[in-house]
Amino acid sequence: MTAQTAKKQAFVRELLGRSDYAIISEIVEPGTKVLDLGCGEGELLEWLAANKGVQGRGVEISGVKVQHAIGRGVSVYQGDIDEGLADYPDQAFDYVILSQTLQETLYPRHVLQEMLRVGRRVIVAFPNFGHWTVRYSMLKSGRAPRTKLFPYEWYESPNIHFLTVQDFEELVALEGLVIERRYFLSGKSKVTLLPNLRAEVAVYLVRR
Repeated sequence: MTAQTAKKQAFVRELLGRSDYAIISEIVEPGTKVLDLGCGEGELLEWLAANKGVQGRGVEISGVKVQHAIGRGVSVYQGDIDEGLADYPDQAFDYVILSQTLQETLYPRHVLQEMLRVGRRVIVAFPNFGHWTVRYSMLKSGRAPRTKLFPYEWYESPNIHFLTVQDFEELVALEGLVIERRYFLSGKSKVTLLPNLRAEVAVYLVRR
């Protein structure tokens, strides 16, 4: 294998400007039922419905974003995922997606448990707080890190829990879950070596 071929294989395409969305779009099978938590304006659900024929639903806390999602023709309701998914019966969905939102929830373990109650599989993507730039920023400044991954001042950040790849895998083990697939991304490249140190974003496919 040439270096150029290896580089091409390492490249991760983007979907809607996000590499994690590209990975999620590859995981989700056509014609399935999908629940997207923290779905924003429904861009991913709209794409999955148009390109994979999924039956999609979304939950979003922002009323403005809910209105925009509905304007796209996406079925979304306003709700707080920290308050649970009691409106949905067990195993109602094939996939429950939580992308770049787990770190913003008050009770991430409970959220994960609820996702696995209502979905056969869950897809979780999150920024890796263990990335070397975050570690270096804290070491150099002695302050809460500000990096490309975490650009906010600590008092303005929507992030509540700063988890790493290792933290998430320990939680998965604690819950007795099965990781079917794991992807580690740095920009547009896949990371295979030392992901807890080198990955900017992690994407997991998990089931009971």
